[in-house]
Parts: sequence; C-alpha cells; structure tokens
Amino acid sequence: MLGLIIHEKEKLEIQYLLKREMDEILHDLKDSRIDHIVKRAMKERYKILFSLFTRVAPHSECVNYIIPTKIKN
Repeated sequence: MLGLIIHEKEKLEIQYLLKREMDEILHDLKDSRIDHIVKRAMKERYKILFSLFTRVAPHSECVNYIIPTKIKN
C-alpha cells in the first residue's frame, strides 16, 4: 500500500485528468468501427481509471461515471 499527500488543487487536477480520459473512453466505446477486442481492453483501462477516480472524487461525481448498461456488453 502506498500513501500520497497532495494539495486540494492537485486533487482537482487529478480528478479533471481522470474524467477527461474516462469521457474519451466512453465516447470511443460507442463507436461501432472499433473492434470488440480493442473495446475489451478499453473497458479494462476504464475500470482502472474509475478505481483511481473513486479514491479522489466525491461519491456524487463517481455516480456519473458508472459504465452505462448499453456499453457494458
């Protein structure tokens, strides 16, 4: 286990970066031209990013980034 001490401004920057990356992945998951195997890798990456996001963001923000059921399958 690792610990990390950051300022509020740094925490907000981390939240912003994670949100941006997750938004991009969610957008790409809707693209029918992307192969299923690539989408599976994108979903795995999203899970990791979401896990990090839950550690720095309030619950109300995290709820907005739960993967919609349309994209899960």
